[in-house]
Amino acid sequence: MSRTDACEELKLDNQLCFALYSTSLLMTKIYKPLLQAVGLTYPQYLAMLVLWEGDGITVGDLSGRLLTDPGSVTPLLKRLEGIGLITRTRSSSDERVVELHVTEAGWALRKQAEAFPLCIVEASGQSVEELLALKDQLVTLRSNFRNAL
Repeated sequence: MSRTDACEELKLDNQLCFALYSTSLLMTKIYKPLLQAVGLTYPQYLAMLVLWEGDGITVGDLSGRLLTDPGSVTPLLKRLEGIGLITRTRSSSDERVVELHVTEAGWALRKQAEAFPLCIVEASGQSVEELLALKDQLVTLRSNFRNAL
């Protein structure tokens, strides 16, 4: 066997990690023009999705939902505050805690973003039901990976 004879398990196209990675890259490219039209990056959009669900949450809550470190979301939140979509205030009961609130401009942006999910469904070429089943599988996979750590 030559060194270039790859075993099937190590071929790129047989890797779950590459299927997930490359699909994520392409999905982000689909989102890019939608988000550019409203002045957001993809990570900012994810943060706004969480804030639209729970206005007044803390930085810790947001980072937990996004599966990131609180320190890594701080620059993103500063930019969102700088463009007037959110406010950051210290908690009156614990000044170490920063609470996040959506501004009127942030709520207006939500109205524009309501069209995004349909754009993603259309680009996928799949039904809503198929996409929901896939999302459920991915959430289970993510949970299993978290439990394995």
